[in-house]
Amino acid sequence: MPMQTVRTRPIEGQKPGTSGLRKKTAVFRRPHYLENYVQSTFDGIGGVQGKTLVVGGDGRFFNDDAIQIILRMAAANGATRCIVGQGGILSTPAVSNLIRKRNADGGLILSASHNPGGPDADFGLKYNGPNGGPAPENVTDKIFARSKEIEIYKITASGGVDIDTLGTRSHQDMVVEIVDPVAEYAEMMQAIFDFDKIRGLFAGGFTMRFDAMHAVTGPYAHAILEGMLGAPKGTVVNGVPSPDFGGGHPDPNPIWAKDLMDAMYRPDAPDFGAASDGDGDRNMIVGQGAYVTPSDSLALLCAKAHLAPGYKQGLVGVARSMPTSRAVDRVAQRLGIACHETPTGWKFFGNLLDAGQVTLCGEESAGTGSDHVREKDGLWAVLLWLNILAEAKQSVADLMTDLWQTDGRCYYSRHDYEDVDSNKANAMMDALRGKLSTLGGSAVAGLTVEQADEFAYDDPIDGSRASGQGIRLMFSGGARAVFRLSGTGTQGATIRLYLEQLETASDKLQLQPEEALADVRQAAMTLSELSVMTGRVDPDVIT
Repeated sequence: MPMQTVRTRPIEGQKPGTSGLRKKTAVFRRPHYLENYVQSTFDGIGGVQGKTLVVGGDGRFFNDDAIQIILRMAAANGATRCIVGQGGILSTPAVSNLIRKRNADGGLILSASHNPGGPDADFGLKYNGPNGGPAPENVTDKIFARSKEIEIYKITASGGVDIDTLGTRSHQDMVVEIVDPVAEYAEMMQAIFDFDKIRGLFAGGFTMRFDAMHAVTGPYAHAILEGMLGAPKGTVVNGVPSPDFGGGHPDPNPIWAKDLMDAMYRPDAPDFGAASDGDGDRNMIVGQGAYVTPSDSLALLCAKAHLAPGYKQGLVGVARSMPTSRAVDRVAQRLGIACHETPTGWKFFGNLLDAGQVTLCGEESAGTGSDHVREKDGLWAVLLWLNILAEAKQSVADLMTDLWQTDGRCYYSRHDYEDVDSNKANAMMDALRGKLSTLGGSAVAGLTVEQADEFAYDDPIDGSRASGQGIRLMFSGGARAVFRLSGTGTQGATIRLYLEQLETASDKLQLQPEEALADVRQAAMTLSELSVMTGRVDPDVIT
């Protein structure tokens, strides 16, 4: 089978971020664009000669075609084996598990996470290393450097590979193994959770609605929830992956998962509701009339993880991203375990997990995970909640009330200002950055600034330093505001404003979040001059 060496030239805009490279689908479909990035990835990791790779994606538009290109290029570059999810389907945590279980050298995940899919929407590709986690910065820097100087890429001249039929086949000298995307992931979940206990929960009449959002977790949820755990058929909705996610936005939050929220706030609501995102690494948790913020979910899982067999010995430590609320810090302090504050990006958790310093980790953007893989894992979080509910025999609302009464409540919200003109967004951040040293002692909206800084992180494992990780304003009375520019969009800039207010008074634990956060929001908007500098008054999304 002939191999082609195609002459090419660098294409601008191929710098991968913490979640790989995300662009409009049309950009990835340009001649040589995907090929350049794949070859740059192979070269940046030192080549794939003799290596085993895991390949799969979330089923979005262009997923199948991109996998065919990757397989042809892996063969031409001398890879020994590619393990591919049947039909090209693998959730991000399932890829991480397969890399670790099969001792693979890495993996390629085709997804733009929670971004929309389709010919006019978004596509993405990222490389995960041998530990199953996202490539660290020293690797993505090499990939980017190579993309700026690439002159050739290698690809077989043959047609495609059958990725729909289970089993092994050859492509040039490379073995292509097509695996059931769910089987090995489900086996791992059985080893962590008490499936008998959860089966008993459903057998006793417990009701649930899981919205797969037409994304990758549909097959996993059908097999595990309705198959292995006995939840009634129909528990999983929107469970067939769609190239354009049913025309929706596969982001599990109250805005984009509105159908689930509506169902959970009706008089006849199920006992428990959950959703996951495009590639299966995020989650949303809702009880009857009780939305649980991702930060509160992380805190509850930290407090109750020991109820699941996989964590019965307790947690070694926990970690959260800096913008995530400090609710889990308070739980960790009570339990006497370490709590690490890291920049946003799962790779920072990976170092702590690999070193055995934490068991559980999470971030405010609906990502939660543990040391079972090196990615956040949406369905895992849902199963841990189910295991806790089965053991505690309490409702979601009651579990949260008990947590707040014990540790206080960190009222929390994230305001996203999307597609802001990049120049205006950067100017606002620069202006705020420039006056941090003068803000101490400032009184705004009844709050006093106690500390104002830009977060930097010294990794305790590899000694690296990550600076410029978000601007923090800490106020009196347990209030905090954080400003960050997001790197997950494909156009413009997204300003994320995170608001937090600690409340410990028992008569103030059931306020509406907007009421509890009103003062800190006013202070943050005044000090940042966000509306003045960007022209934006109201956020596009509040979570």
